Amino acid sequence: MAYAALDLTGKVALITGGNSGIGLGMAEALADAGAAICIWGTNEAKNRTAAAALEQRGARVHAVRCDVGDEAEVERAFQRTIEAFGRVDACFANAGVGGAAPSFVEMTAAEWRRVLRVNLDGVFFTFRAAARHMIARGGGGSLVVTSSLAGVEGIARGEHYAATKGGVIAMMRGLAVELARHGIRANAILPGWIETAMTDHSLGSEVVQRKILPRVPMRRWGERADFGGIAVYLASDASAYHSGDTIVIDGAYRVF
Repeated sequence: MAYAALDLTGKVALITGGNSGIGLGMAEALADAGAAICIWGTNEAKNRTAAAALEQRGARVHAVRCDVGDEAEVERAFQRTIEAFGRVDACFANAGVGGAAPSFVEMTAAEWRRVLRVNLDGVFFTFRAAARHMIARGGGGSLVVTSSLAGVEGIARGEHYAATKGGVIAMMRGLAVELARHGIRANAILPGWIETAMTDHSLGSEVVQRKILPRVPMRRWGERADFGGIAVYLASDASAYHSGDTIVIDGAYRVF
């Protein structure tokens, strides 16, 4: 008999960046567990493809085009989500962009702001909309942000990316404390080396294959499906007392 607390029937999960990669892996598992799914993404073709695939799994699905770095777009997208489903029980702030510069001293202000706009401002706008809704309707909820090992380890030529990923961890901890009285919990997921469209170029390089992969004890890159279980847990009643945590999913890379 399945553990009843992990049954998401009747719950609604919102996943930003849910049309591919880690976000889609989360959405697939959440759908299989019984949740209705709303995915936000900027690519409408990918939104439609992901929504159709999720519907094939038997889920109620709604897809919304949203640039999370745009405050007004986030507010409109959240309202459309509520119109479609009436509520949001779990909000996964997963949308993000990568960043790289020739060096820190050569990094431009435009490149710095490009990354912060989506990875930090986007989480703020998304979580603020979700928190307002959850407080107003009562009954609690779950806020989950996709951070990165870059938020807790040094990353050369990607200081702006690392700053956003460390920043969302700090934001999450504040939310866990402030929103607990409303029954709202907040947690962060820290992926390691994961195969996604964002990492295709780097993980496919000979240098990374030779130097990094042997340091992953699991001896493989992570996959989107590796994030399904944690997504279901954090959206479910099984995690009702679990808040303020940073959950690393990296095949034991960090501890090796």
